[in-house]
Amino acid sequence: MEHFQDHLLKGCLYFTANQLARSITKLAEDEFRITGLSPTYAFLMIAVNEKQGISQKELGEVLHITPSTVTRFIEKLQAKGLVYAEQKGRMSLIYSTDKGKELQPDIEKAWLNLYDRYSNIIGEQTGIELTEQLFQISNQLEGKHK
Repeated sequence: MEHFQDHLLKGCLYFTANQLARSITKLAEDEFRITGLSPTYAFLMIAVNEKQGISQKELGEVLHITPSTVTRFIEKLQAKGLVYAEQKGRMSLIYSTDKGKELQPDIEKAWLNLYDRYSNIIGEQTGIELTEQLFQISNQLEGKHK
């Protein structure tokens, strides 16, 4: 017999979304171990490798994180020798070092491995549909209606 609390947790978007986040985070961290970076840092590296001279503001918008968090991430990646910043007026522009550029193939491999891993568990089509739905729902909850 299902307890009320079990029914409540299964029917609650908040708890279900957090459970999903914890599960996918664990899978992602396992796959990104080959890069020496967390998935979020790796995504930041993709953005910088794709657009050399990207502003901190743009990085925050791409990653949906606050400016102070972007600054902290960049400082950590600078300490690892993966990026450097140049001031252009009041803007700080971020560039990859050679070491940061060389990491790109491992980052791409980790993303593909993560995709394959969860696709094998939940099915590729389910993964695609769930990702699209979660993206749309997140935008709706943030007031960014399509």
